[in-house]
Amino acid sequence: MKILKIINNNVVSACDEKGKEIVVMGKGLGFGKKSGDILDELKIEKKFSMPDESVTRLEELLRDIPYEYIQTANKIIAMAKEKYGMKLSKIIYITLTDHLNFAITRLKKGIVVENALLWEIKRFYQSEFEAGKSALEIVKHDLGFELSEDEAGFFAIHILNAQIDADMMQTMNVPGITKDIVNIVGYTFGKELDRENLYYERFISHLKHFLARVVKNETYGDDKENRLAMIMKSEFPKSYRCALRIRDYLKVSMKYCVSLEEISYLTIHIQRLSGEGQE
Repeated sequence: MKILKIINNNVVSACDEKGKEIVVMGKGLGFGKKSGDILDELKIEKKFSMPDESVTRLEELLRDIPYEYIQTANKIIAMAKEKYGMKLSKIIYITLTDHLNFAITRLKKGIVVENALLWEIKRFYQSEFEAGKSALEIVKHDLGFELSEDEAGFFAIHILNAQIDADMMQTMNVPGITKDIVNIVGYTFGKELDRENLYYERFISHLKHFLARVVKNETYGDDKENRLAMIMKSEFPKSYRCALRIRDYLKVSMKYCVSLEEISYLTIHIQRLSGEGQE
């Protein structure tokens, strides 16, 4: 594998076997090297293959970030995948590394940034938040910096966004929208939802997948006559009206049209969550 350009002593761009530019990382990989040299395969620790614009962003990012920060970010990402079974987009190697660098820079300068979404993250995305807390432990162990719980929330947001859609992660505030939808359900039934309820966990899980389609503007089903929707409207009118409120909210806030089939499945989850009509 030949070096295309030296980014720093530890990071280079190279040409893979398909002729595509990739970013390659390894301690001392670029030291004393120049364009056209053959890479020492034994020193390669990580390869990044991304769209051209993402490769450029990654090169710019890694040029000035300490190598140990990059290694720590990679360890956090591996932890999220292995310990929590999360499937993450490659873009997280850019976003998480960048965030870690700025978080430590702020800490050194004594700058405190509160995470306005911390409560929502802890409540609605418990797995991601647990991964965020594990990330704090890795940072403390590997780099010696003790980051705040707010930073665990920020790490969780990056992990959450990487699970949804990397290219559109800036287009929606997933925790905020989840909070709004849960509030719509609570308002409809005039009560605070029980977070310990198994159906609550299933509802939040359903919302994750549902909002993934929203952010991609993918519609499940269509608006043709839907027998399930007719049954839901007849059997569970209050839950169905709640699903329609969620539809209206997403239409205004996200310009997303929720199909009748999606409304039907939302109704099922809302009905179970509400506990109405159940023994």
